[in-house]
Amino acid sequence: MAFVTLNPGTLLAPVPAAMISCAAEGVSPNIITLAWVGTICSDPPLCSISVRKERYSHDIIEKSGEFVINLCGKAQMPAVDLCGVKSGRDTDKFKLCGLEPVKAEGMTWAPAISGAPVYLACKVKDMMELGSHDMFTGEIVSVGVDEGLLDESGRIDYEKAQLIAYNHGAYYELGRALGFFGYSVAAPDVLERRMKQLNGK
Repeated sequence: MAFVTLNPGTLLAPVPAAMISCAAEGVSPNIITLAWVGTICSDPPLCSISVRKERYSHDIIEKSGEFVINLCGKAQMPAVDLCGVKSGRDTDKFKLCGLEPVKAEGMTWAPAISGAPVYLACKVKDMMELGSHDMFTGEIVSVGVDEGLLDESGRIDYEKAQLIAYNHGAYYELGRALGFFGYSVAAPDVLERRMKQLNGK
């Protein structure tokens, strides 16, 4: 196999299709759809989001020092797309999409989005100017999960969540599990049992 060399670009994919909610003193709650969301540290738990300076949400997040990453499922996909093409400067995106802002534990201003499968409430630790985008590093201070997604043991049923991903301009529903961390060295009976669990069989 031979590789063809392309110009440098952001070809990392798939990535989350997330709705980032924010608000500040005197500023109504807003939503920005971002695919440039990442995990950067586990202890302390840190995530990053990258936002263009000219986006309405940029100044809100910079002012409040808060944002909430709302992971999205198939049911939220129309809102995910709409919140990515409309600006909060002239549109109330919560009203437009029929969404409701709800209290996110640990946040003073930024709400979570009712109906989202999972949210991660973040306090800004740092903002780094990178070029076309500024990166906000956020410490995760709380995580909220739709109670209907928790199984008897308290684990999140991600298949039921129907999380979506973004891949070079298109949205995709996550499908059948192909493996789990450590599957390559798992005993055959463990492999069979875990794969059945992961795929709801």
